[in-house]
Amino acid sequence: MAEQQRGRRAIEVGPTGKTVAANIARLRDRRGMTTRQLSGELERAGRPIPASGITRMEKGERVVTADELAALAVVLGVSPAALLLPLDDSGSTTVSVTGAGDVPADEAWAWASNERPLRIPEATDPRTVALEYQLYGLPPGRNSKAIKIGGAWYARLGAATEDGSDG
Repeated sequence: MAEQQRGRRAIEVGPTGKTVAANIARLRDRRGMTTRQLSGELERAGRPIPASGITRMEKGERVVTADELAALAVVLGVSPAALLLPLDDSGSTTVSVTGAGDVPADEAWAWASNERPLRIPEATDPRTVALEYQLYGLPPGRNSKAIKIGGAWYARLGAATEDGSDG
């Protein structure tokens, strides 16, 4: 057993995890809940987390799983994006997003809100990026008529063209 323990490494909380930690604490405080009360709500929601686990999450000492993130969002009455990103959507502010590094806060929120992809690869046709984003990332019924990339608007799949006909 001791050999098995030596080989295990704790999963490090990255930049998005640190934001989640701060947002759990902020939202719990705004709701006027103690960690015990939040723990009780999570238990009633079917995803029990002890109060000590919530405290460790808020300190960034414990990783939040995808299922826990979803349950926390439900219990705290917010979207999962409200836990994943800071409460700032200014284009002059940057936020750290795991896997992307520092990005403008407004672009991070547009991405988290399913409005546009986070990254536009260089030398890529923005129309292709817009279509692939819609095709791979959104259910067909959730598509808007256009997507804004780099200041230009591009029609999405099934969107009407400028003359009003289906594109």
